[in-house]
Amino acid sequence: MAGLLYGTGLRLMECVRLRVKDIDFGYARITVRDGKGARDRVTMLPVNLAISLERHLAKVKAQHEQDLEDGVGDVYLPDALARKYPAAAREWSWQFVFPSSRLSRDAREDDRREWKRR
Repeated sequence: MAGLLYGTGLRLMECVRLRVKDIDFGYARITVRDGKGARDRVTMLPVNLAISLERHLAKVKAQHEQDLEDGVGDVYLPDALARKYPAAAREWSWQFVFPSSRLSRDAREDDRREWKRR
């Protein structure tokens, strides 16, 4: 995470909120959504970080697949996407690049008591 912050110029919360779908290894770029000023922007992905980031994502994907088997693995979706695409919260592309190491209960879903990685 520190290398990504230093190499790309991402702000801390931009890096924490980064999702898998926002990384484009083919064009070596990262799309930052809802950054400073509530705007989207594109920044470069340093070539020397790409390999280690791919390895990190492979570990995160394995954890995500295990979470799905355990009945957790949903993530919070922005705006009304959760209603429009109910299954999207479990898709790999919407998962966070740097998920929490612990599961947490989503306070917005208090009637269902779902546990999710952030």
